[in-house]
Amino acid sequence: MAEKRGSSITRISFLCLFLTTTVMFVLTSTSRPGVFDRKSVHAEKLLTVFNNGDSQTTNQSNVESSNGSNRAILVDDERKGVEGGFQLSCNGNLKEPLKIYMYDLDPEFHFGLLGWKPQGNEIWPDIRTRIPPYPGALNSQHSIEYWLTLDLLASEFSENPNTRQAIRVKNSSEADLIFVPFFSSLSYNRHSKVIPPSKKSKNVELQSKLVQFLRNQKEWKVSGGRNHVVLAHHPNSMLTARMQLWPAIFVLSDFGRYPTNVANVEKDVIAPYKHIIKSYVNDSSDFDSRKTLLFFQGAIYRKDGGFARQELFYLLKDEKDVHFSFGSVQNNGIRKASHGMHSSKFCLNIAGDTPSSNRLFDAIASHCVPVIISDEIELPYEDVLNYSEFCIFVRASDAIKKGYLMNRIRSIAKEEWTRMWEKLKQIEPLFEFQYPSKEGDAVQMIWQSLAHKVPGVKMKINKSRRYSRFVTRKRRGLRIIPPKDFW
Repeated sequence: MAEKRGSSITRISFLCLFLTTTVMFVLTSTSRPGVFDRKSVHAEKLLTVFNNGDSQTTNQSNVESSNGSNRAILVDDERKGVEGGFQLSCNGNLKEPLKIYMYDLDPEFHFGLLGWKPQGNEIWPDIRTRIPPYPGALNSQHSIEYWLTLDLLASEFSENPNTRQAIRVKNSSEADLIFVPFFSSLSYNRHSKVIPPSKKSKNVELQSKLVQFLRNQKEWKVSGGRNHVVLAHHPNSMLTARMQLWPAIFVLSDFGRYPTNVANVEKDVIAPYKHIIKSYVNDSSDFDSRKTLLFFQGAIYRKDGGFARQELFYLLKDEKDVHFSFGSVQNNGIRKASHGMHSSKFCLNIAGDTPSSNRLFDAIASHCVPVIISDEIELPYEDVLNYSEFCIFVRASDAIKKGYLMNRIRSIAKEEWTRMWEKLKQIEPLFEFQYPSKEGDAVQMIWQSLAHKVPGVKMKINKSRRYSRFVTRKRRGLRIIPPKDFW
């Protein structure tokens, strides 16, 4: 019996050893190219890191970077037959364009403000034949509503929607976000004055009509407005409506005139100004050819947070190699500012009535290293862009100390300035507004910033529905009743 039992144990041991060896062989074989389907090995095919505008990959030969984009892209031709060639996001999900439902607002809210006259029942101009022009000069710096609306309209004629950051959808239930096409900055700039016998300005009347319209829409009622995108880039636009539309995502230039419970970094998006001065095309300048060390031209005496401007004016007006003067769009002011910035090493961006100003984006377009003196400033795309690589930040309390700012500027060596100047040329396209939009420009970057808000918005909407309805028992069955005035 002992021999039989021993023999049985030996056979079992050999069987276990055989099974173990077989499993090890199978597991090892999966790492060998050509043994199993290549679909199982995909991590190294993905672009997974976006770092300050530069692509980083684990296998550079297998990926292509999207200029200025934080998207992961499959480029293996063999896999396209299996995966359909879809783009992947950094978390591995299939990448699709942002789906936007845009309200068909009456033209008085958008292109009608530009003088466009609809024919018959038209709501939108046919942008394939003619695009109503937007006014220039100071009006254009807050024109983001115009460019985003044009981009959505153009998406309806796009042959390949997957090459776009955002597309317009006709069914709101399919949408990631709801877009409100009110040209609020233009409304403020052109229609803020009260014209008798009216007791309200057209700007105020349009805002009141907009609030009433939105609150009557099922899309607003379902989400409480959380997934709506409202454009209020001019600091004084939407002054009447903002307190009533606060659940929406605001696209702003800064938070200077907003209480934190109405607008904040978590909920809203900061978008760049459209620069006013001319871009420095084919910039062949260098540290030595830019003769002016530090440049500022603009309004000097400002209220609120702009006290530092006048303090700095008295500190710097007699400094060698510094241009610090009053300036406006009058008397060729834009042309003079363009020449001044193009020939300066550093350009001051000082807080004015609000934390931000167009001067920062003029400096970027000029490849003039920005010196930012604005403690409360929020910057566009800062979740993917490291501004310290091409900007100098100085606290206002330090800047107004005698000698501090000039010592800081003069301490920057030629090599360091050149590195920042080169970076400015690289990131400049991220701040360009244009039609049609191009990958990595300001329009596409704003859509990306809005896309980053979608998961949080969906979470808030889903959480809000936890107790949004309750069940009451009736003799004839069950009836679902929504709470009164839930939103």
